[in-house]
Amino acid sequence: MDLSVIIPVYNEEGNIYKLVDRLQKVVNGLDLSCEYIFINDGSRDRSIFLIQEIAARDHSVKYIDLSRNFGHQIAVSAGLDFAKGDAIVIIDADLQDPPELIGEMYSKLKSGYQVVYAKRKSREGESYFKKLTARLFYKIMSKITSISIPLDTGDFRIIDKKVVEVLKQMPEQQKFLRGQISWIGFKQTYIQYDRQGRNAGNTGYTYDKMIRLALDGITSFSNFPLKFATVSGFLVSGITFIMMIYALWSRFISMTYEPGWTSLILTVLFIGGIQLIGIGIIGEYISRISANVRNRPLYIINKTNIE
Repeated sequence: MDLSVIIPVYNEEGNIYKLVDRLQKVVNGLDLSCEYIFINDGSRDRSIFLIQEIAARDHSVKYIDLSRNFGHQIAVSAGLDFAKGDAIVIIDADLQDPPELIGEMYSKLKSGYQVVYAKRKSREGESYFKKLTARLFYKIMSKITSISIPLDTGDFRIIDKKVVEVLKQMPEQQKFLRGQISWIGFKQTYIQYDRQGRNAGNTGYTYDKMIRLALDGITSFSNFPLKFATVSGFLVSGITFIMMIYALWSRFISMTYEPGWTSLILTVLFIGGIQLIGIGIIGEYISRISANVRNRPLYIINKTNIE
């Protein structure tokens, strides 16, 4: 098998037929043996039925129907586990990432690269706030981690099979694939493109899911939040010590002490807030350790036509 195309699906019934048509035109033009692996991530619409209908006519179309919604990154991981191609493309089903780039990406891969990712020059149909928060996230990640995730990139990329084999050895529950692929290394490059708006339907990446993905990325590749909690503790202790010296000076030497609860309550609230932040940060790491120690399966398959 020359090529595997991994397509996570969540409520994409309006895009599936058009996506398959465009993918097949691209791959047929490359004259490659190819499989298309759709991962239905707990869709509530007719997505899985449309995929099964296509698979019944075309044996190159495979599907994995997960038992519930496990999340985009886990769905992609499920597809990678079953991919047989020497090269693997990851692409979303919303047609924001044009399948027509696969030919150019494949050519670059064959020229000696192991990873070729798509970098967005523009992002149509996305709010200013979403673009701003994405840019801030990648800048923060580059500052507090040892990995370099290129700005304005997603999961749309083509990777060599050897990269997939390494990813399979990284079974953590909180997946952040673009970070993992950057961490793995190998020879990587990119192509640029203008990202279109969604062809149909609504995005499954809500702000809540984006925040969780950001937390997974930061906690998976950095211990900076723990260092921040430690430094904050020392800083607050230092400020508190200075305030104690000032209070004693005012009471016993300068005799300018005036009783009152304002300074006291502000100090208590300030210290309490820092403590809660520290406990919360530690709790995030502990919860991730707990999830990995339980060693539950990443996903559960309801049905599939992959043998």
